[in-house]
Amino acid sequence: METTQDIILPPGYRIADVIAFHGRDAEGVAEQVSPEGLRKGVLLGGVPTLLDIRFDGRQARCRIACDGPATPALETLVQDALLNVLGLRIDPAAFAAFAHDDPVLGPMLARQPGLRIVQSATVFEALTWAIIGQQINLTFAIALRRTLIQLAGRPHSSGLWCYPEAQDVTRLALEDLTSRKFSGAKAETVLRVARMVVDGSLSLERERDAAVVSQELLAIKGIGPWTVNYVLLRGYGYTDCSLEGDVAVRNALHNLTGSAQRPTLLEAQHLLARYAPHRTMAAAYLWASLTAKHEDDRG
Repeated sequence: METTQDIILPPGYRIADVIAFHGRDAEGVAEQVSPEGLRKGVLLGGVPTLLDIRFDGRQARCRIACDGPATPALETLVQDALLNVLGLRIDPAAFAAFAHDDPVLGPMLARQPGLRIVQSATVFEALTWAIIGQQINLTFAIALRRTLIQLAGRPHSSGLWCYPEAQDVTRLALEDLTSRKFSGAKAETVLRVARMVVDGSLSLERERDAAVVSQELLAIKGIGPWTVNYVLLRGYGYTDCSLEGDVAVRNALHNLTGSAQRPTLLEAQHLLARYAPHRTMAAAYLWASLTAKHEDDRG
């Protein structure tokens, strides 16, 4: 099945942010990016699917090539994935109005209007990526993610690998991962959540209450508060995720508030509370402030 569609992009849409998020793996195993667009492979409903997106002015021209027949269920999954990878699920306008005069983030809003939360194509991709990325550096996390894709995913007919779904991951043995530099705990957690999704004890339905999802995820061995909030943000697309457990968020609060030292978890939680119910967008601007500071330091 191959279809095309054009998606009208909102004013001020930041193409470079989308390309940067999806271009983190320099080897381009499952995602390939260029200044003009991106190509991403992902399994949707068991079907290898290529999302080929080209930016043309105010439009995203999308070619969807699925190695399988068209079904209403698959078309729904494709539309959901497109919203996610293009960062169109959360409208930043509400936060911009809310925090326009905020002494901490107001100046960042003025300098970088229109920041968006770009998401993983599926909730499962965000969940497994969050588990993989726990307490290791980004380069190593990207390498482990690549390993998972090549072990459990499948190649699309175009040659691009597709990020796996839960049922694909359940076919792996623990040793498949630990023999390829996964820690035992990380491998066990990835396999555990995949089996829970398949047997129905963990739902990845996007419309569920955030508090319920948080409670269920926290009850899973190997998943902590940082992972939960990352999944709520990059996977489910909830608008009010508080990321006080994220070191970069606390570093940004330290820089922007001029405090003597980096805030503790509780202090950061208190500082972020002022942005409810828009704490997801607050996190986006805090992350962006670190990049802006780095660029300012370089002159």
